[in-house]
Amino acid sequence: MTIDLALIIAGLLIAVVVIFILKDIVKIIINSVLGLLILFLVNYFNLMAYVGKPDIEYNAVNVILCVLGGVPGALIVIVMQLLGYPAP
Repeated sequence: MTIDLALIIAGLLIAVVVIFILKDIVKIIINSVLGLLILFLVNYFNLMAYVGKPDIEYNAVNVILCVLGGVPGALIVIVMQLLGYPAP
């Protein structure tokens, strides 16, 4: 009887941990997609031309910054481009 109760409690704890991990993963994926979307929209609508700067290149450094940083990463890439420090 005690083993059955322990298995039920262990199963519930594992389910709760998995739910919390999946919620965090979904948030990270959404943030990454939004970062890439911001980078794409800035180039698509040619927003950098309004301040006299060239479009942001799609290179490995910019894409990795947007994927790992999400929206703040995309803003960092945009600010770096505006300050004249494009990614190599």
